[in-house]
Amino acid sequence: PKAGLPEVSTLACWAGADSSAIESRVANALSIYGATLAVTLPYSPTDGGAKVVSDMSSLVEAPDAVVVACGGGSPTAVLAALKAKGIPGKAVTLIGTDRWLERPMDPLYEGAYIATLDESETGPIADRFKATYKYQPDVNVAYAYDMVALSAGIASAAGPDGFNKQVLENTTGFRGSTGLFRFRSDGSSQRSMPFFKVEKGRLKLVEKSTSGF
Repeated sequence: PKAGLPEVSTLACWAGADSSAIESRVANALSIYGATLAVTLPYSPTDGGAKVVSDMSSLVEAPDAVVVACGGGSPTAVLAALKAKGIPGKAVTLIGTDRWLERPMDPLYEGAYIATLDESETGPIADRFKATYKYQPDVNVAYAYDMVALSAGIASAAGPDGFNKQVLENTTGFRGSTGLFRFRSDGSSQRSMPFFKVEKGRLKLVEKSTSGF
């Protein structure tokens, strides 16, 4: 198991309007560790969460973990419905996304695991961005910064010929303001992030990001 998380063989995932993209990301992440995605259940934040949790119970008897991926919406309706079913609990792990953290910490987050970027690495970029543009950047700013920096680095070191499959898919990856990352042959990416558990309304570090793949 990785970072204190139970071995995940089946998993239920909910998403908002961009459910297909989120499903692909979750399935890709699971495949790296040999796990499978049992079912994806799109939901509307306006339905109160009860229906999608009921649907999950009828389709998946005993998931090892449940991912609530809500995009920019609030996860609390689904979390409340899950809590009524005893999730998270000893048998089922609750997994959130770093977009939960764009909102104030809610008591319903308690017990969930979340992987998010290391603020000690993204902080300098965020501070410079805010000083220049007078508002707090979101995570996409850091990702965009890293892509520009990576492109400039490859061009400087190897010129136009450096933009090839061998360079971009090297297994050691690259390090940027978002930490360590690499590109896989299927077009997806893999990132090393610190792993946290929500305890008493705060993020408690479970495992630091790895220094290499």
